[in-house]
Amino acid sequence: MQFSKVSGKKNDHKVTLYALSTCVWCKLTKQFLTDNGVEFEFIDVDLLDEDDKRKVHETIMSKGGSLSYPTTIVDDKTVVTGFRKDKLKEALGV
Repeated sequence: MQFSKVSGKKNDHKVTLYALSTCVWCKLTKQFLTDNGVEFEFIDVDLLDEDDKRKVHETIMSKGGSLSYPTTIVDDKTVVTGFRKDKLKEALGV
């Protein structure tokens, strides 16, 4: 399973974004992170094979998230479901 990495000046948090390639809210989340200079990695779940999709679902559920996209996980503990600028700003300190 190959994540795409987006470089940024703010790299004090480990940010993982689970997205869908066709989702406007997912695109807005990627844009928000990029605009704020946040380094993150993402994967478009809808483009994965069934085995990798299952692994992603297990990862999200194990962190207390729901299978809704976008799902952003900050530092392997804070889960932000949906395009929530307020929650992302709070978790990332931007």
